[in-house]
Amino acid sequence: MAGFIDGPLWYFSWVVFLVGVVWRLFSIFKVGSKPDYSVPRRAAMGGAIGAVFRRFIPRRDMAAKIRVHTVAGYMFHLGLFALLLFAAPHVLFIAQYLPDGAGWTPMPYWAFIVAAQFAFLGLLILWIHRLINPVTRQISDMDDHVAAILTFVVMLTGCLALLEASTGLRVLHRFTVELLMIYFPFSRLMHAFTFIPSRAFTGAWFGRRGVDA
Repeated sequence: MAGFIDGPLWYFSWVVFLVGVVWRLFSIFKVGSKPDYSVPRRAAMGGAIGAVFRRFIPRRDMAAKIRVHTVAGYMFHLGLFALLLFAAPHVLFIAQYLPDGAGWTPMPYWAFIVAAQFAFLGLLILWIHRLINPVTRQISDMDDHVAAILTFVVMLTGCLALLEASTGLRVLHRFTVELLMIYFPFSRLMHAFTFIPSRAFTGAWFGRRGVDA
């Protein structure tokens, strides 16, 4: 079983992930947009760039209402980013596919613990908010919950695998990662690749009309 997970299933999950992501992005960009014959009031490019960065901070009139959601979101995403790129096992794993001598210094163990706690707590708060808030509960579907649960399981098995108590824990973590990679292109997790283009398009559309999106 370990040989199948480390071999065929690993390569299959990468193929599904890469082909799926490229196909989703291509299907979005090929739609294009209708010609805009209105007289531009401002440069669309400025509006696009401004929207990308402004959306990282909630609007003042909404900040108080979504404060917990915003903080939890940053806790989860920044913690997950740190774990993905700077956890020692991940750094060593990525270095295997880089030229000799290439790579970067992994974060110390204490930083791993802090990042993991931030990621876990942020994800749990976001998921609980989705379950108990009347608005988010109404607009959520199975995809939202599956993505949250699968991401939680991947992080949990990763933390268990860090203990290096057995090969089984490492194989289990890799298996859950492969499941997430296969599921990723067909879920809302695709926002990892689409949120910047989406913000830029909206900002350009409004910026052309002289509105700060």
